[in-house]
Amino acid sequence: MPISAAPPSLEPVSSTARFLIVDGHAYAYRAFYAIRQLSSPSGAPTNAIYGFIKMLAKMRASHQPTHWAVVWDGGLAAERLTSLPEYKAQRPPMPADLERQIEQIQSYLEAASVPSICHDGVEADDLIATLTRQAVADGASVVIASSDKDFMQLVSPRVGLLNPNDKSEAIWTAEQVSAKTGVNPEQIVDWLSLIGDSVDNISGVAGVGPKTAAELINQHGSTAEIYRNLPAVSSERLRTNLMAAQNAVERNRSLIRLKDDLPGADPMDRLEMRPVDYDRLREMYLEWGFKTLLQELETEIPSQRDLF
Repeated sequence: MPISAAPPSLEPVSSTARFLIVDGHAYAYRAFYAIRQLSSPSGAPTNAIYGFIKMLAKMRASHQPTHWAVVWDGGLAAERLTSLPEYKAQRPPMPADLERQIEQIQSYLEAASVPSICHDGVEADDLIATLTRQAVADGASVVIASSDKDFMQLVSPRVGLLNPNDKSEAIWTAEQVSAKTGVNPEQIVDWLSLIGDSVDNISGVAGVGPKTAAELINQHGSTAEIYRNLPAVSSERLRTNLMAAQNAVERNRSLIRLKDDLPGADPMDRLEMRPVDYDRLREMYLEWGFKTLLQELETEIPSQRDLF
């Protein structure tokens, strides 16, 4: 459900602004598999819808954002496919029961006044990176809700990660990224370029796992320096494997580095928290058979309805 572009905001937002960006498809999948059996009175599956609504409400209550958005994949980036035709090709198609719920989740977001953003031909990761850069430039702090390890490259003093796989529910900072990977956020692209990413069908250097990659980067600083100082790598086998994969590593860097300069991204003033459409939400909850959510909605006094 694309949102049309608007002129960029002329005034920076307050330094107290908190921007929550949710990886839409990631959370839809998570909700779908977390709740296996749930249907509407008509028999249509609603497990992903219900789980998504509950997850979003929990994140809102926990992090109290002043701005938020749910970002969806609009397709694979053409330049990545040109560079690596098999990019993400191994991923199975979306389950039919989930696919039919995505549009309903997006309809819910519209009724709940949650910006739902999808640009044709643009991967969600790149759009999230662009929104993050804009928000930080405007003075906001950002929390990206996703389990995608590519987002570790965006972590900074103003940008944190909410990883749903982390049961502590802590916001990841550079400290957590370093503890997880052995490298700093600004080195994540190089680190992933060496080890590859099976999720995205990107092959790394043979024999180089996360620990070896971290050791190499900490010793040399970057993949560029590793290759400039290849004779200094003590293991002959490792040197041979690095040499054989040099072109692939360079390609991997361009595949893994997120694009944060996409045109037409929504300005922060379009992403502020806004009142919900109470009547429309009520109709949806009745249609889906969400009795508990409907009861919560009905018991809210009018002055609090925009806080749902």
